[in-house]
Amino acid sequence: MTYTERTKFACFTIAVLFSLAISCGSALLEAAAAELPDASTIKPVKLLDVDHYCEGVVFDREGKGYISQGTQIVQFTLDGKSKVWAETPAPNGHKILGDGTHLVCDAKALAVLHLSRHGKMLKNASDNWQGKPLLGPNDLSLDTPNGGFYFTDPEGSTKDKPIGAIYYVDAQGVTRQLDQGLAYPNGIVLTPDGKKLLMGESQHDRILVYDVLGPGKVSKHRVFADLPRKDTSAGQIDDQPDGMCLDAAGNLFIAHYGMKQVQVLDPSGKLIARYPGGNLTTSNVAFGGPNMDQLFVTGGLGSEDGKGGLFRLDLGVKGLVILPPMNK
Repeated sequence: MTYTERTKFACFTIAVLFSLAISCGSALLEAAAAELPDASTIKPVKLLDVDHYCEGVVFDREGKGYISQGTQIVQFTLDGKSKVWAETPAPNGHKILGDGTHLVCDAKALAVLHLSRHGKMLKNASDNWQGKPLLGPNDLSLDTPNGGFYFTDPEGSTKDKPIGAIYYVDAQGVTRQLDQGLAYPNGIVLTPDGKKLLMGESQHDRILVYDVLGPGKVSKHRVFADLPRKDTSAGQIDDQPDGMCLDAAGNLFIAHYGMKQVQVLDPSGKLIARYPGGNLTTSNVAFGGPNMDQLFVTGGLGSEDGKGGLFRLDLGVKGLVILPPMNK
């Protein structure tokens, strides 16, 4: 069964489940909201060393994690064991669908890849827009109720050459461009109510926000927050937002590349916490663990050319569950 067939089959059931969840969303947020721990009490715990700078951390229903490094997607367990799960040209952002298959952004393949639950390559989920090749996809966010997903396409874009774009792929597998002229669009998340799309514009060190007007339809972007700048005296080498995730209270956790930090913004865009990231070139973040209250952080221990690490931050704050309901 193709990606399109799977999404069509599951879309109605998932939409109903999500509408029920959203109807009681305010109560859930109140229950989930918890005071963030003081940064001085948080010490990154290294879980894995890998041969290359790593990104794309995500967890499946069994609690197994995945990270992208070099040409490999590595599967790991919380006790620090790991193995190669799949190989692609340059894997990066990664999400898991309701049928257990995987979507992986790959800059060198110029595609959002679709892999089986066992890591075997399926038909690409997206590799062009109106017949034009993509630049090199970086990260993605699922639009589970509507059977689609958003992704960023930044490769080759800079502050002086803002050619990056973001796209939406609908349940029928059609790719639609939503915005362009961006200076390296990177991490991207959809809020659980489906009303806001948040995206990191790396080269401008800021987070943009779009109002979602419908599946694959968004407003013009506006600035949600400007992030702190690097302090070279503190050993920071860059200041670019990379991968992002949400906690259950709606706070945005941002891997801040080159800062050795994870920045936290509240739902209004106010900076409310700055945590040590373990890696210098902090690249991606995801909540996991038995109680979904540990933050896992990827990146490079030094530069992108060196070794990478996976760190765990024991925050005690519930993360937002992003795994879709399992398809029957």
